[in-house]
Amino acid sequence: MPGEKQAEEAIVESFNESTENEEKEVELEEKGDHSIFSVKSLLWHGGSVYDAWFSCASNQVAQVLLTLPYSFSQMGMLSGIILQIFYGVLGSWTAYVISVLYIEYRSRKEKENVSFKNHVIQWFEVLDGLLGPYWNAIGLAFNCTFLLFGSVIQLIACASNIYYINDKLDKRTWTYIFGACCATTVFIPSFHNYRIWSFLGLAMTTYTAWYLTIASLVHGQAEGVTYQGPTKLVLYFTGATNILYTFGGHAVTVEIMHAMWKPQKFKSIYLLATLYVFTLTIPSATSVYWAFGDQLLDHSNAFSLLPHSAWRDAAVILMLIHQFITFGFACTPLYFVWEKVVGMHDTKSICLRAVCRLPVVIPIWFLAIIFPFFGPINSAVGSLLVSFTVYIIPALAHMFTYKSASARKNAAEKPPFFLPSWTAVYALNTFTVIWVLVIGFGLGGWASMANFIKQVDTFGLFAKCYQCPPSPSSVHH
Repeated sequence: MPGEKQAEEAIVESFNESTENEEKEVELEEKGDHSIFSVKSLLWHGGSVYDAWFSCASNQVAQVLLTLPYSFSQMGMLSGIILQIFYGVLGSWTAYVISVLYIEYRSRKEKENVSFKNHVIQWFEVLDGLLGPYWNAIGLAFNCTFLLFGSVIQLIACASNIYYINDKLDKRTWTYIFGACCATTVFIPSFHNYRIWSFLGLAMTTYTAWYLTIASLVHGQAEGVTYQGPTKLVLYFTGATNILYTFGGHAVTVEIMHAMWKPQKFKSIYLLATLYVFTLTIPSATSVYWAFGDQLLDHSNAFSLLPHSAWRDAAVILMLIHQFITFGFACTPLYFVWEKVVGMHDTKSICLRAVCRLPVVIPIWFLAIIFPFFGPINSAVGSLLVSFTVYIIPALAHMFTYKSASARKNAAEKPPFFLPSWTAVYALNTFTVIWVLVIGFGLGGWASMANFIKQVDTFGLFAKCYQCPPSPSSVHH
């Protein structure tokens, strides 16, 4: 036993020394010009616990803030609030599980003297190192597909939001324009460089959330407002999977941890970010639903029901900027994967890497034009992709990684203080897998796909202006 404890401590010490050395190397590289170093560190080069918190909170609540009132109209206010808290806590647990597996993987590699100086560790590589090539393939497929459609959703949201400021162009045209704008994220090297963007993104979302809350309360209840939800199971589970999607933003956990100077401090960051996100999502969704009720069933974007004002225009513009940032968050791991495929991942030239990354943006642009269904596509992605990517696969991977007694004894991270035994950890992971598989993927998949197919039948693929009000000429006709 003393020998095992010493071996465990040696692994952790080696891991700590490695991350500290990387931090010192970066500081030495940039110390040539102190003034430039200070500005660059402030705006560009982040790796602290605070940077990770801003990244998690900013990435977790973006355009989905505008669709949560729509989900409340589908499932009712009480269910909406309860499921937000439930999936927020469950998502925080699986984010913790992912962080533990990352530390385990990196600790083992550090023991083998493997250097990650010019290499960003990703989730599928963690699965490969801990469980083998089959897990690698599954993790890669689900993670990349989810992040691909996550980027698509941000692009659709940009077009949907800007339409409420300028409706002279249809939403499809706005998608073309914002696709080109979002392509500029190819110039952001890694999550180290999102320091100022994460801070600004969260500030912008905070403004938008409280604008929705205050504007709805000032507007008051609409004339003849009704609150019939939930009326159909298909609508109830569609709304539930949108909330599942809301708190499934930790598909980039490994990349955020790898950008930290001390990744072992990440464990509680996602939970703290989620607690802050609750202060944005619950008041705003509750207030908008109270004001407009069942009208939201036909208005998946909360902006569409609030009266035009300078405050609303400001919220729209800020959300557009934040969606650009979130597009970068979702797309950056895809850029890393593509760089590794074509052998450009260790290239230091930002311009060469940017040119290499551009092909990743093209299918995202194309899919956003095919499926412009803002709202329903969130639920479809939540049930079919988020359920496996950030809930089921991490929980199963954790159980299989520590299934042997020796693996549990030599674990780099022991069970948390609130679950002091491995039995309790396995019980919670088992519950997570069964719940998300049955409720999220099973019932949620059925409901969200039924709703998604309904949108395709109603509006068609390549819809020019999804849920746009009819023009005066068409109304007259």
